[in-house]
Amino acid sequence: MTTHDSDTRSRLIEHIKEDAVFHGDFTLTSGKKATYYVDLRKVSLDHRVAPLIGQVMLDLIADLPDVAAVGGMTMGADPIASAILHQGAARGLAYDAFVVRKEPKDHGRGKQVEGPELAGKRVVVLEDTSTTGGSPLKAIEALRKVGAEVVAVAVVVDRATGAREVIEAEGVPYLYAIGLEDLGLS
Repeated sequence: MTTHDSDTRSRLIEHIKEDAVFHGDFTLTSGKKATYYVDLRKVSLDHRVAPLIGQVMLDLIADLPDVAAVGGMTMGADPIASAILHQGAARGLAYDAFVVRKEPKDHGRGKQVEGPELAGKRVVVLEDTSTTGGSPLKAIEALRKVGAEVVAVAVVVDRATGAREVIEAEGVPYLYAIGLEDLGLS
């Protein structure tokens, strides 16, 4: 990581701490209880922060060869994929984005994976913050059905609540940009 990269990551961590971490009693999607909640949509859809997310996530996946596209379950992954697509284009990189619907459409072409044709392509599944790994697993399943090769799951904030183990048990490497210790939550 260059100094510029770590500065970008530090700025992103500060934005997340200030605007996306909420303290209190929360029930997560998984049904688990937590004393804090990380709502990354508060920053992933912010014009100041989305470019930082794109840059940090590009650095995270930079060593994965021949990745054609990035995306994941709507809607947490959508702004992350968009940020990578735009920041990648600004760097001269050609990452397309895709969206995985929770269920296949019941009309039109009935697709569950929207975006470019992914059969035979190497893809990265994204997640804003992962608790159980359930969303990335659903995305992996849908992508494999259309013939994509999932080379990694890349998460902006890892909550250290078992997602990594679940994803790795599926045979997919798990990468994350920011951990609880970075946010002072460990």
